[in-house]
Amino acid sequence: MQEIYQKLIQGIKNYFEHSGTKRVVLGISGGLDSSLTLKLAVDALGTAKVTALSMPERGISSPINADHAKKLCLALGAEFYHVPINQFTESFKHLPWGTIPIANQNVKARLRMMILYHFANCHNALVLGTSNKSELLLGYGTKYGDLAADLEVIGDLYKEDVVKLADFIGLPREIIEKKPSAELYEGQTDAADLGASYQELDPILKKIDLGIENLIAQGMNAALVHDIFTRVEKNSHKTAMPPIIKIA
Repeated sequence: MQEIYQKLIQGIKNYFEHSGTKRVVLGISGGLDSSLTLKLAVDALGTAKVTALSMPERGISSPINADHAKKLCLALGAEFYHVPINQFTESFKHLPWGTIPIANQNVKARLRMMILYHFANCHNALVLGTSNKSELLLGYGTKYGDLAADLEVIGDLYKEDVVKLADFIGLPREIIEKKPSAELYEGQTDAADLGASYQELDPILKKIDLGIENLIAQGMNAALVHDIFTRVEKNSHKTAMPPIIKIA
C-alpha cells in the first residue's frame, strides 16, 4: 500500500503543479471514497490548498454521514462548506414536462457537480473526482454529475483496494466500515443497485479481459458475470467523450 499511496500523492502534486490553479475542491459525503480522496489531497498539497463541500439533501442524506464529513475536514484542517441542495432541486419539480425518479436522482448528482465547478471558477480551483475503478468500469454514476471532474484521484483503485488504502493511512473505522451508498434516494445502497457487493464484483472486474466464457470456466457466478459485462458495455459512454459526427 505504501507504493500505491506514494504514486497517488505524486500524481496529485504533478497534475496540480501543471494546472496553473491555486487550490483543489471536492465533494465530501462522509463516505469512504470521498474521505480517502480528501485525505490524499491534504497529504499531497497541504490543508491551505484543499476545500471540501458537503452537499447533503435534507430528508434523504444521512445526518451521520454529514457529521462524519465535517469531523474529518476539521481533523485534517481542510476548508469546509456545508451546502444543502434542497433549495436547488425544488425548481426541477415544476418543469412543464414533469419528472420521473431517475431524472430526479441524476439532477442531484449534476447539481452537486455544478456547485463544485462554481466554487472552482470563483477560486481558480481544480475539481477532484471521487469515483473508484469499480464504479467507473460499471458506469455506476451520473454522466456530467459525479463522473465529471478535472482529476480522478482513486479512479485506478478497485473498491477493495480503496478499503485497504483507507485502512493503511488510518481513516476512521466508522467511515471505512459503512455500507457504500450514493444517497440519491432513501435507503439506497450500492450493493442493491448493482445486484452484488463489491467483494463479489471486484474479482470479476479484475479479470474482465479474460472474457465471459473464461471467467465462468474459472468458477465465477455465470449470472453475475453476464450482468457485469452487460453493465460495462451499456455504460461505457459515461466515461467517454461524446461521439462527433464527421462531415469531412
